[in-house]
Amino acid sequence: MKLAAVRKFAMALPEVTEEPHFHLTSFRVRGKIFVTAAPEGTHLHVFVDDVLREAALAAHPDFIEKLFWGKKVAGLRIALAAAKPDVVENLVRAAWEGKRGKSGLAKNAKNSKSNQSNKSKKK
Repeated sequence: MKLAAVRKFAMALPEVTEEPHFHLTSFRVRGKIFVTAAPEGTHLHVFVDDVLREAALAAHPDFIEKLFWGKKVAGLRIALAAAKPDVVENLVRAAWEGKRGKSGLAKNAKNSKSNQSNKSKKK
């Protein structure tokens, strides 16, 4: 799979932007990074939850490995040359949903607290 195909897929998802992230490019939703890639396009870093990460590692050890941030596993490192496009797209979508959902939940919780506070003041 080519980075250009990943870019096209990711950018078609709602609210996605592509922005630099140090020497990498990043795909973000609502400012939250869900995928990064090196400019040479050899590998993709995808940030999914632990359950999906472990399932992907078990199912596709030929092109997916753990992505470490220090000693902590932060996501998946995908070798694009060997990757299956449908697997990559599913993982990118899952990462996007995870980051989009977290942002949305935090925003909704803040609005809910604000509304409850305003109701209390009116009583």
